[in-house]
Amino acid sequence: MADKRPIPYARQWIFDDDIEAVIAVLRSDWLTQGAVIEQFERTLAERCGARHAVAVSSGTAALHAACFAAGIGPGDEVVTTPLSFAATANCVLYQGGTPVFADVRPDTLTMDPVAAKAACTDKTKAVIAMDYAGHPCDLGEIQALGRAHKLTIIEDAAHALGATYRGKPVGGLADMTIFSFHPVKHITTGEGGMILTNDEALSERLRLFRSHGITRDPHRYVRKDEGGWYYEVQALGFNYRITDFQCALGLTQLGKLDKFLAKRREIASAYAAVLGEIEEIELPVTLPGCESAWHLYPIRLCLERLRVGRAEIFRALRDAGIGVNVHYIPIPWHPHYQALGYNKGEWPVAEGVYQRMISLPIFPAMTDRDVEDVITAVKKVVGDFRK
Repeated sequence: MADKRPIPYARQWIFDDDIEAVIAVLRSDWLTQGAVIEQFERTLAERCGARHAVAVSSGTAALHAACFAAGIGPGDEVVTTPLSFAATANCVLYQGGTPVFADVRPDTLTMDPVAAKAACTDKTKAVIAMDYAGHPCDLGEIQALGRAHKLTIIEDAAHALGATYRGKPVGGLADMTIFSFHPVKHITTGEGGMILTNDEALSERLRLFRSHGITRDPHRYVRKDEGGWYYEVQALGFNYRITDFQCALGLTQLGKLDKFLAKRREIASAYAAVLGEIEEIELPVTLPGCESAWHLYPIRLCLERLRVGRAEIFRALRDAGIGVNVHYIPIPWHPHYQALGYNKGEWPVAEGVYQRMISLPIFPAMTDRDVEDVITAVKKVVGDFRK
């Protein structure tokens, strides 16, 4: 590895046509609030089988907008996962609600529907289920829970663009589904996100929220239209708008999604073929009826078979030029959540797996040599520390 740059755990893959599409918009009259945004929304909605799509400035903005559209407010509880990036729970706090964490399944590390049901109270208003590492959550069971308790189901699919659940694409199945277009995700707009829904009323609330709570639609005015300059602020919204040049990049990237997904699945298969023979690690799984988008490739160390802990393995792989990472520190363990009264030890599956997981590099721009280097490094490091 000394003769080449370290392999990151993920990064974007930009082509000449991506750059040309962005330049074309930069040379146009509309840099923001133009037609390219609507084209990106429409194209992704069609791809995912959803009726409506609302593009915003980030995946976090998408989660926040979804909580607003769901009517989350003070006194409301939202059941979500402890094993995710902080935004999955922070969005509930933004609206004054209370996140209630339900433990994850021991196999896919997605939300355990049994734990989610047990976490529901008469204050529960929504569920935010996350497609961990690109594997779809148990949407059937979670949707049944939503119907039984009249809850809004929000699918955090930031990891799962291109995944399928029971033969259907993720994106058009939950009440609202959010995607992220950060550079480490399946396609990128730099920063950016989108919310998909089949509910027209929800889509209208989402559009209102992303632009200061402002409407310019005369049919929706509360007061009399005063003239061509008139508009109304009908809710406390934010400036969560995305730009046209970002969406131009998103459109050309979306055209490569199948290629990107095929490469991710090829890398996952290559890892499984070799690393599956190593007794000191456990590999991620894919359940029947699901197809993962393989945003992450998290292995679990069997620490009882090793002479050292996760930190030493992590450090040795980094020293070998492999940009491993850990996904994620349980959200309730962070100081802000500890200050809110959350305690360690209440989510044994998520907390236990966190302490022995490492994410290996997986992204479409990886070469065959990169993949082989990762495999070789993992075999060597694990072998060096085997009991």
